[in-house]
Amino acid sequence: MSNKVKDTLHELIRYMSKSEKRYFKVVSSRHTIGDENKYTVLFDFIDRQKEYDEQAIFEHFKGEAFLNKFSITKKRLYDHIIAALDQFHSSKSCEAQIYKLLNGAEILYQKSLYNQSLRQLRSAEKLALKHHKYNLLGEVNFKLKRIYESIGGQSEDTIEELLKKDLDYHHKSMTYDQLWNLKSRLFALLSSKGVSRSEQDLELFKQLMDQLAESPGNESHFYFDSKYLYNHLYSAYHFATNEFEACYHYLSENILLLEKDQKAIAEQPNRYFSVLSNFIYVAFRLNKHSEMQEAQMKLKKLSEQALLISNEDLEIKIFSSLHSIDLTIYMMQGKLEDAATLIPIVENGLLTYQDKIPAQRKAFLNFKIACVHFARNEFHEALKWINQILNDPGLDRQEDLVSFAHIISLLIHFEMKNSTIMQYVLRNTQRYLKSRNRMYAFEELFLKFINKMSKKNNQIEQEELWEELFNELTGFQDHQLERVAFEYFDFVTWAEAKAQRKSFEKLTRQKILAA
Repeated sequence: MSNKVKDTLHELIRYMSKSEKRYFKVVSSRHTIGDENKYTVLFDFIDRQKEYDEQAIFEHFKGEAFLNKFSITKKRLYDHIIAALDQFHSSKSCEAQIYKLLNGAEILYQKSLYNQSLRQLRSAEKLALKHHKYNLLGEVNFKLKRIYESIGGQSEDTIEELLKKDLDYHHKSMTYDQLWNLKSRLFALLSSKGVSRSEQDLELFKQLMDQLAESPGNESHFYFDSKYLYNHLYSAYHFATNEFEACYHYLSENILLLEKDQKAIAEQPNRYFSVLSNFIYVAFRLNKHSEMQEAQMKLKKLSEQALLISNEDLEIKIFSSLHSIDLTIYMMQGKLEDAATLIPIVENGLLTYQDKIPAQRKAFLNFKIACVHFARNEFHEALKWINQILNDPGLDRQEDLVSFAHIISLLIHFEMKNSTIMQYVLRNTQRYLKSRNRMYAFEELFLKFINKMSKKNNQIEQEELWEELFNELTGFQDHQLERVAFEYFDFVTWAEAKAQRKSFEKLTRQKILAA
């Protein structure tokens, strides 16, 4: 049996930043009674392990008393670390400060020090109102009621004021919860189906948004976080329905909202990063290049600031999103050399962060890298990356991405002249698309083309088929539902380049300059 297993204590220690580890050691050094100092020694040993190896720990600390009940030792060390992290971050998070005041108020209440408890609650209320933490304001009022019940003698006005606040906090929290629920359901649908490809898809997204119109919330129930969610929800909806102008509007609204509250950006930089990332892509698609460049400068500044703070979650977000955007835009601009220089950087990041990156983001990066290799005629490399998507059963719900991975795979096998397996790959792709109800007009046209092309050996006949495909695909470019396919790969320019025996890269650049 292997001693190298995933361990929660080891995982926690490995995820800690240098400053967090340093703080833990400072706190631990203040407590050296008995075996307490052994926690730091054990902490350092586990920290040096790239993979958790409990046998190595027992061999290194042989004879130490804390090994007799090692599960208890690990639990205590884990709790000490959590306590230290709580202290370390308490001054950085307003929520942590509010919880600290609430905990203090509870302790004072239990000691019947009601006036002191009230002062703690007033401070918590003031801080929560300042930062729009309405879910915590409900907790403040709950504790206030208990104190009032204990001391009695409240006036009618005080009781009514408390009810008024309760209802206000409740409605604000409920409005936020409804928006969050709708946003999450919309993103689940978008993640599975991708951008709308049919009238049925449009109807599914519309039905979700209709629920927003029916919700009981009104403008007075909106605060910073709910306004952000509202804009976020509508920007995602219009992206899902391929309405970039409307999507651009709501992304712009959220950028303005966030930039008016720099504390909100400092507290949740991931949110600002996501909005800027989406804005850059949409601005590029709308040919708003000056706006795109301005957002890129903001994103670069935010990325540089992220290096100065220890926030691995943000680092992963920056890595996956930023390189995904760069790969996409470089491909659309025909800058294949620039895109290729990013591939080893992305490979290194995928190796560094591994399972910390969501499967969907990892798959999207794999897809983009495969497309870069494919466009550079590096077909074996392209197939390696595309197969990582096709061989991952965990991506079963990512229907849109997997569908286009199948299509790119078909093109790769065609270019590699793998005639012996072409019919098998073609049937497999047809089976997948039909089983997911994704046999749209683009897919039908493309599969028919591949089937015809695989039977042609004459170069002139093949060029004629490429020309025919190019003409038919061009007709899809103004079709709201079918042009979505070209967001994944520029099939139109690829077909044109093949028909005219031109370089895909050069032809793409010519089109960009002419636009």
